[in-house]
Amino acid sequence: MNIIKGIPASEGIVIGPAYVYRPQALTIPRYTAADFAAEWSRLETALAQATQELQSLRDKMAQEAGEEEAQIFDAHIMMLADPTLTDEIKALLERQNLNAEAALNDALKTQIAMLEALDDPYFAARATDLRDIARRVTRILLGAETHSLADMTAPAVLIAHDLTPSDTASLNKEFVLGFCTAVGGPTAHTAILARSLNLPAIVGAGDAVLQIQAGETLILDGGSGQVIVSPDAETQNSYRQRRAELIARQSAAREAAQSPALSKDGRRVEVAANIGGPEEIEGALHFGAEGVGLLRTEFFYLERSAPPTEEEQFAAYRRIAEALGQRPLVIRTLDIGGDKALPYLSMQPEENPFLGLRGIRLCLVETELFKTQLRAILRAAKGYNIKIMFPMVATADEIKQGKALLNEARAELEARNLAYGEPEVGIMIEVPAAALTADLLAREVDFFSIGTNDLTQYTLAADRTNAQVQPLANALHPAVLRLIAETIRQAHKAGIWVGLCGELAGNPQAAPILLGLGLDEFSMSAASIPAVKAALRRYSVAEAKALAQAALQQIW
Repeated sequence: MNIIKGIPASEGIVIGPAYVYRPQALTIPRYTAADFAAEWSRLETALAQATQELQSLRDKMAQEAGEEEAQIFDAHIMMLADPTLTDEIKALLERQNLNAEAALNDALKTQIAMLEALDDPYFAARATDLRDIARRVTRILLGAETHSLADMTAPAVLIAHDLTPSDTASLNKEFVLGFCTAVGGPTAHTAILARSLNLPAIVGAGDAVLQIQAGETLILDGGSGQVIVSPDAETQNSYRQRRAELIARQSAAREAAQSPALSKDGRRVEVAANIGGPEEIEGALHFGAEGVGLLRTEFFYLERSAPPTEEEQFAAYRRIAEALGQRPLVIRTLDIGGDKALPYLSMQPEENPFLGLRGIRLCLVETELFKTQLRAILRAAKGYNIKIMFPMVATADEIKQGKALLNEARAELEARNLAYGEPEVGIMIEVPAAALTADLLAREVDFFSIGTNDLTQYTLAADRTNAQVQPLANALHPAVLRLIAETIRQAHKAGIWVGLCGELAGNPQAAPILLGLGLDEFSMSAASIPAVKAALRRYSVAEAKALAQAALQQIW
């Protein structure tokens, strides 16, 4: 019996034989193509066929997992039709006389590298989408046979190096009991889809899972992130009992998801969703979100040749606000840095972009870009419960400069006779310096939202995307929890509320600890909401405080 540890991605327990998936290898040819017209025609034909295939996958996904999950393929179709991409491919075909396969992959390589370098795993994971597109079109151009997970013919636990959106869309849920991948993170599309399909899943388990042999009996525990290889009979019986108990708890949590999160002694906390755009709001409300605690606005800026206009942003923010009614909507202002080479910004390369000009620092340099976004948010806030949140803040001076630009944006709207609202202004606490000076920063804002993803890696000097140090990058480390506790204490002392929008907020095991530390708002992936609400209801504040104190003193 052997135990392999990975990253929990979707809760659930399953027992079954291993099915090891190894997708076909594609070799990308590179040669000088004399006939530009012929290569361009080949590419256009391949793009058209890829679009048809994606539409079929979209329809299948909508039927099996719902419209929200199917929209990933709408995005794929839009990427294929993006003039920026096709123009770049055409230029490579013409200038370098490349063949279609090489030109396609060269054009996508830059975009993939940009997304992989993002300091937010949610966005970094979107690189997988582009790789998926590149692979699909390349396969069509090469005339290679199609092999997919639809070929499975018996129930099994799926083992793979990684799974693309196309892989997961083609799988037969009747036969896939759950899956474990060697790479990936909990915010990758594969993990998100697993939660939507209610499939137990583990990601980032390392190369050890690739040593599993087809047919070996496995226990996959998506909640703990463990794969047990060749378990004995006693272990299997124990996990069958755990599985039955878990299914009963999950069913009760889903039924109660629309009810408030109240501790046993009646303390209510707000449970909200993290989203990346208007298309995600319906699903968030379905899972019981009481608002949006984090709207990532980066997608409005990526994969474009020009920045989004004020009107484009206003329309998107207003659409979300209208869907929420008077529920809160926290909009994080642009959070990018030197690792994302946006073509319309003159950003200098940096040796360490994660410690460079990013977040609020970049916005205070690119003031016109920043004020355009601020004007759109102010306009959308008229009549709605919208809040503005500045990211990557380290000093009070950055807050003051940001608020000064917000005042300029107000004045510009007044000069145009445009109505606007008066949103609360808050900041992300994701830099240790901000947590340690929370008493000073609290004087300048209306709320804090703790970003535990960055706070953890900056505090522990451990890159959360690096598999070699991933176990160290744990937000439940007492060093991180003490920063969270001090942030909450100083905020409440100043009379402002505190939310948390990192992955820790969506962890049911962490929920009572955060409740005990006094957290006011939990914001997470929508699919995590029912389980977190259920966890919060199981504890009184006194019990939660006891757990929190123990966690603060735990020796690692």
